[in-house]
Amino acid sequence: MRIIKISVIVPCYNQAQFLDEALQSVFNQTETDWECIIVNDGSTDESKSIAENWAKKDKRFKCFNQNNSGLCSARNFGIKKAQGEFILPLDADDKLGKDYLKLGLDAFENDNGLRVVYSLAEKFGEETGLWKLPDFNLYNLSRMNMIFCSAIFRKSDWEQVNGYDNNMIYGWEDWEFWIALLKNGGKVRQLDIVGFYYRVKSESMLKSIDNEKSKHLLNYLSIKHADFFVKYYGSFKEMEEKIYYKEFDLKQKLASKKFILHMFFKTFFKISLFKKYEQ
Repeated sequence: MRIIKISVIVPCYNQAQFLDEALQSVFNQTETDWECIIVNDGSTDESKSIAENWAKKDKRFKCFNQNNSGLCSARNFGIKKAQGEFILPLDADDKLGKDYLKLGLDAFENDNGLRVVYSLAEKFGEETGLWKLPDFNLYNLSRMNMIFCSAIFRKSDWEQVNGYDNNMIYGWEDWEFWIALLKNGGKVRQLDIVGFYYRVKSESMLKSIDNEKSKHLLNYLSIKHADFFVKYYGSFKEMEEKIYYKEFDLKQKLASKKFILHMFFKTFFKISLFKKYEQ
């Protein structure tokens, strides 16, 4: 079996209206040694027939079907089928810049220490413009995710961390995956090109995460990656003490008339300047 340089994995659940555009962006790549695995995750729209049409058009597109099992399951299913040394997941409603695969693979070839390569990103759809993400470092990763799903990594590294975690049922599966992949070391590089286009929609999986869901996900992450979070925040007892002393300090300040007057005049002065500026 010939090893392909890179496999693009496209899970799709009822995204027929966007799927053509996503697959066209793969077809347009300046790198030609790729395969694109489309996983139809039990769609009830025209996703399956669209995927099959692309498979007929170009043998590098391969279509698989499974019963609806969720995003993590669909990605893992596609990566298991992949013949590429490298993997790039692509959601069915997003797009790639034409040089992304080539420049990403070049980066890995020039630096064996890399574990993840991603690019600059741009929003399109209901919101447009550059998607400004925080710089990557492990401390920042402990606070939030700043690497979108369509980054490039080795299939062997995916195998080492047992893939995407199916327990991340409400979302944030990318965040968990990057923590698992990077917490014990490995370099990350961001290409200085816009290689990824993120479609902004009024409804999405990310926007559906409410307080209860986020609490569930954070509890799960805190248990699974306790070693990672303790490294950057300390133990729960240390955190409790920090909170206690901050609250104690605030109470002392609020009890001080001098502090209250200082805050009042500081706020009043800012409001006065703002009103003067408006006039």
